[in-house]
Amino acid sequence: MRSVKDRFLEYIAMDTQSCEDVEEVPSTKKQWKLAERLTEELKQMGASDVHMGEHCYVYATIPANSEKKLPVLGFIAHMDTATAMSGKEVKAKVIPYHGGDIVLNEAQNIVMRAEQFPALVEEIGKDLIVTDGTTLLGADDKAGIAEIMTMAEYLLSNPQIEHGEIKIGFTPDEEVGRGVDFFDVEGFGADGAYTVDGGAVGELEYENFNAAGAKVKIHGTSIHPGSAKGQMKNALLIGMELEGMLPQEQKPAYTEGYEGFFHLDEMSGNVEEAVMAYIIRDHDRAKFEGKKKLFVRVVDFLNAKYGEGTVELSLKDSYYNMREKLADHMELVENAKTAMEKLGIVPLIRPIRGGTDGARLSYMGLPCPNLCTGGYNCHGKFEYISVQDMEKVVELLISLCQMVSTLAGQNI
Repeated sequence: MRSVKDRFLEYIAMDTQSCEDVEEVPSTKKQWKLAERLTEELKQMGASDVHMGEHCYVYATIPANSEKKLPVLGFIAHMDTATAMSGKEVKAKVIPYHGGDIVLNEAQNIVMRAEQFPALVEEIGKDLIVTDGTTLLGADDKAGIAEIMTMAEYLLSNPQIEHGEIKIGFTPDEEVGRGVDFFDVEGFGADGAYTVDGGAVGELEYENFNAAGAKVKIHGTSIHPGSAKGQMKNALLIGMELEGMLPQEQKPAYTEGYEGFFHLDEMSGNVEEAVMAYIIRDHDRAKFEGKKKLFVRVVDFLNAKYGEGTVELSLKDSYYNMREKLADHMELVENAKTAMEKLGIVPLIRPIRGGTDGARLSYMGLPCPNLCTGGYNCHGKFEYISVQDMEKVVELLISLCQMVSTLAGQNI
């Protein structure tokens, strides 16, 4: 059997970064390389019904070996990496961690400081996988893929372990919000599933933000500043005015837990035209709708002040809080919690301050809470994961497959 470490190191060597500005799925052709590799590997280990969908989805089945009629359980992870930082030519290294700072790149003086990342103390005595500080690592979510693949090979190699039918799915473009646009829920055939896309070992999440994206285009009037009085309409200043009218305490840097926010993600332009991109988030559906209404009121006010059409707004919902759909399927959460406790893992049940493929899948008819991978500091150069934590997650997934027999007769 291949180790989860070896799989992970192979997968992160493939650049699979998605692209937000491309509407096609997958948004980058390079995601196909990993999809093809996973398909080949699943066939080699003896999985059934292994195939790729036309939009770069990978599906496979581990047949049931129990005489009981058991629910069908699924595990899902995404193949793409974040757009925030390159995942090309990842130079990973495995280091025994004994505490303190970690020099990632001596030549460029890139140091992961224990004071800045206090969670490192939990990794003392483990073997950490880190980068050289010039790319992200890709644990989000290639750790999830490696863990699911290692679980699959273990179950296929040990037929004495009783389990129901297990479904496996790998998706593209999760990082750009299109990970399940073409996911075949009906063909996948699971009664319930887990995304393996979380952080620290023990994380178990069944709540996430309601999310919307706001695109703002501001039309100004450029006049030579020497003769601009009464004529110039500065698109940049109108954009700043818009930002100033939003609740300042509701910026990401000032919020935590269940507190929502308005986040100015991008801004560019000049006097003549400016473009702004916002994300709007809140766990509470009513507060979420209120935030969107406030944003529309601010735009309406500016158009009344500067002339109709000055500010164009495109406001689109992205996903909703999966708690609304999981309320009737809490056995998925309870079984994950029990499996963790049996393995000596302390469950860390907390809301996701973001979203997962599972959020949208839950609204598409596949209840799907989120499990840990063991990764930390995703989307940046200080991303890391330990070999031991990945191994523990593999144990957790195997345990969940065994526990599914306790769900027999329940409606998940």
